[in-house]
Amino acid sequence: MLRLRLLTWDVKDTLLRLRHPVGEDYSAVARVHGVQVQPEALSKSFHQAYKAQSKHFPNYGLSKGLSSKQWWADVVKQTFRLAGVDEDRLLTPIAESLYQEFCSARTWEVLPGARETLGQCHQLGIRMAVISNFDTRLEKILSHCNLRHHFEFVLTSEETGFAKPDQRIFQKALRMSGVAPQQAAHVGDNYVKDYRAARDVGMHSFLLTKAEHANDGELEVPKEHTLPSLAHLLSLIKKG
Repeated sequence: MLRLRLLTWDVKDTLLRLRHPVGEDYSAVARVHGVQVQPEALSKSFHQAYKAQSKHFPNYGLSKGLSSKQWWADVVKQTFRLAGVDEDRLLTPIAESLYQEFCSARTWEVLPGARETLGQCHQLGIRMAVISNFDTRLEKILSHCNLRHHFEFVLTSEETGFAKPDQRIFQKALRMSGVAPQQAAHVGDNYVKDYRAARDVGMHSFLLTKAEHANDGELEVPKEHTLPSLAHLLSLIKKG
């Protein structure tokens, strides 16, 4: 059995996922404000806006003096502009509503097996924390989804100023917990930002894989490090 003292977790698409495609939520909030835009158009334009914003202003634009709230407001406004809505008097309240809506348990759902797995890790006496490329709303989201109590602390890239795969966010988690890297493991769904990054600081790590990528040789992940579902984690820890 792996002698783990600390287990750190990614959140989005590891423990929580969006209940609906982004375009559906954007379209629903826009309707409340009297704006009609098709969800499909908004999903497409969101991905364009998000990609451009992330490229020009990485990690919520912290180095450029932006707040994450302003960063997201710009993403929302550009999403609607690309979909043909360009009136700031409409876009500002829509952006504010969406910022609040994405804190809600109405927007997020817990992945199958997550609650059970977190509970079982507690029973084994493993301390747990979060390392996530997220803004500071994550504390509220985890609380609203009744998961926050599982974790000693939540490290977001906005709070720390470093985004995965930067080693410094993992190193900060190890310092805060007082645990050596070889006694810690990280669980996430991204090969570069989660699996590889944690290993690069000397931690163990497990990669949650989608079925279609489970046997992707390019990932260079041994089978004993891959999780077809969260329910597989405990057996791998015990085998290790």
